[in-house]
Formats: sequence, C-alpha cells, structure tokens
Amino acid sequence: MKSVVITGSARGLGFCMAKLFREADYNVVISDLFEDKLVDAKNELEKIDSKGKVLYKVCNVTKSNDIGDLIDFSDENLGNIDIWINNAGVNQPDKAIWELSEKEIDLVLDVDLKGAIIGSKLIMEYMIKKKRGAIYNIEGYGSNDAMMLGLSIYGSSKRSITYFTQALAKESEERNTGVIVGRLSPGIMITDFITNALGNGEKIELPEKTKKVYNILGDYPEVVAEFLVNGMINNKKNNAHIEWLTTRKAAWRFMTAGFNKRDFFKEK
Repeated sequence: MKSVVITGSARGLGFCMAKLFREADYNVVISDLFEDKLVDAKNELEKIDSKGKVLYKVCNVTKSNDIGDLIDFSDENLGNIDIWINNAGVNQPDKAIWELSEKEIDLVLDVDLKGAIIGSKLIMEYMIKKKRGAIYNIEGYGSNDAMMLGLSIYGSSKRSITYFTQALAKESEERNTGVIVGRLSPGIMITDFITNALGNGEKIELPEKTKKVYNILGDYPEVVAEFLVNGMINNKKNNAHIEWLTTRKAAWRFMTAGFNKRDFFKEK
C-alpha cells in the first residue's frame, strides 16, 4: 500500500489533499505545529472509509531535526514513503518590504523557502536509498513573477521555490536517482491563509481591489486539492508541473466575470 506524507496538513489545502489520498486508499501521515489540531484532523480523516492508515506527527519545518523525525516516524510505522509534499507555509503581514521586521522576514523565508529546501534534501536522501519516490513543492503568488504590495517576501520565497524545484528535478535526473520531483501550482485558494499572517492569527485586511481579483480567480481548497491529488497519483514524469490556475483559465475567468458573480468575502 502506498503512503503519502504532507507537511502543514492539519487544515487548508494540506488537509483537503490528505482526505483525497485517504479516499484513494493511501496511508496518510499529516503533520503540523499543534498536536490538538492534528488530533482533530486525524479524527476527521478516520471517518473516511479507507484501507490505509492515518498517522500524525508534530513537526516544525524550520527545524531540520523535526523533519528528520517525521521521516523516521513515517518509515518506522509504514515501511515506505511514496509521496512527500512540502506544503507547510505562512503568509506575510500586509506591509511594504521596509516596514517588515527582520523577525517577520526570517519566519516567512524559514517556513516557506528553507523548510521546503531542507525537507526536500532530507526526503531525497531517504528516497535515493529506496531508489523511488516523488517529492512535490507548492508554488504560490510570485512563482510567475507577479508582484503585489504586501506579498514581496512571500512572493520572493515562492519564486525561489520554482527555481529550486526545477533544479532539484534536473539533479535527480542527471544522477539517475529514480526519484520524481515536481511542482504543484494551486492558484488562489480561499482559506484563512489569505487573511492571516505568520501562522499566528495576525489579521490581514485585504483591499477591495484584491478581493475583486480573488473573487474572480479564487477557489475553495477542496476543488483545487482534487485536481492536484489526481495529478500526483497519475504522474510518472520528473519535473512535472501540476497547475490548476493556468493562464488560459485565468483569462477565461476575467472574460466571464460579469456573468459569473462570486463573493467569497460576503458576511454570512
């Protein structure tokens, strides 16, 4: 039976992907910072009829020892890790570059960029010994060079993720490791992530202009997760780019926005 490990998966896109992998009879290991949230997520996942196991492990992706422990825990309990997804991430406060503190900059880069790099390094070492496996990193705003006030450091990290993942895929192919490396591009998802900074509940007040764009291009994570998980399960290609919000799809949504009114921010 195949197994998947997803960082930052107690909620949001990571949790939605975990549900779909479970429905596909994968063993699923979820991880996050807080055990109480992981317990709640595990209980929800166990309600899904599946042949696979559900396990959880607290993991701070800014600590290499935590990532190493997550790999060891998954291997000891399941015997293999077929898919590893570096999903953990935090948003930045809605500030210009010079208004951000060094601590805020460090946290965004440590989680969104360095965490994925170290996670990829350590799981690559594991998978090379097994001579198989797949690693996926999450792209985001900035991966395609888009820029917006208040997303400068986050965007810088995601642009770096794109380069890093392509470089890792190239090295994996040239060294003939047998390990697949790919990118997941979820587009704009309507979750607490877009209105909370640094993973600690610091609120972000989105400008009306930004909300308008999100209403046109955004999707709930359940919709995006189904596309991404199906792509990963069926992918056999190294350096794959599994992209939900393509340029063509985005253009179509702008063209039809007048006929397809959506308001994700309407107070209930």
